[in-house]
Amino acid sequence: MPLSITTIGFDADDTLWQNEQFFRTSEDQFVSLLAPHVDTTDLSDRLLAVERRNLDLYGFGIKGFTLSLVETAVEVSEGNVPASVIAEILAAGREMLRHPVETLPHVQETLAQLTERYRLVLITKGDLFDQERKLAQSGLGDFFDAVEIVSSKDNTTYERIFKRHGEGATRSMMIGNSLKSDVVPAIEAGSWGVFVPHALTWALEHVEAPVAAPRFRQIEHLGELPPLLAEIG
Repeated sequence: MPLSITTIGFDADDTLWQNEQFFRTSEDQFVSLLAPHVDTTDLSDRLLAVERRNLDLYGFGIKGFTLSLVETAVEVSEGNVPASVIAEILAAGREMLRHPVETLPHVQETLAQLTERYRLVLITKGDLFDQERKLAQSGLGDFFDAVEIVSSKDNTTYERIFKRHGEGATRSMMIGNSLKSDVVPAIEAGSWGVFVPHALTWALEHVEAPVAAPRFRQIEHLGELPPLLAEIG
């Protein structure tokens, strides 16, 4: 008889609230700003390459994204991008940091239902100040027994967090929209991994779904989580 689940981890961005759509909007604005100065045919690919190169330096989040926008603008223009364009890129980054939080459907009622029975832990990557801001504005903070804002998500991250806040990974479940960050490493750590697809997911978070893994599940939205937990036991 498998051990029952006692702890559930939740990703934040694009699992509990909207996030990627604001990055896409800023990227579209970036392309428009540079259009008078450079050929923008492969600009999104150039930006993605810079973001990939900078991940180890800047980590995840809006501040690192904004710095990558500036670096890309300088790089593709060979240093000729006007200062006014750089100023507008920085302004777009500040606007992202001020944007109101938009929670996703079924989040509030699902967390309210689960917090009565399970230990809930928020596990998110990104900038510390920005993630704390979004959690505070979301009104969801009281549902969580613990909050972990981490620089990366791998199997050792989940082993550590589920040991600290629960009875270990084998009695835990991780929920998120990123197979690469939320699901695959959690399963590797020994927990359940539940994939909740989002219409927009950053290209660097794409990997194949571990469909053969016994502890892998996929649901369409968080409202389907309580019935899944009842089924698993």
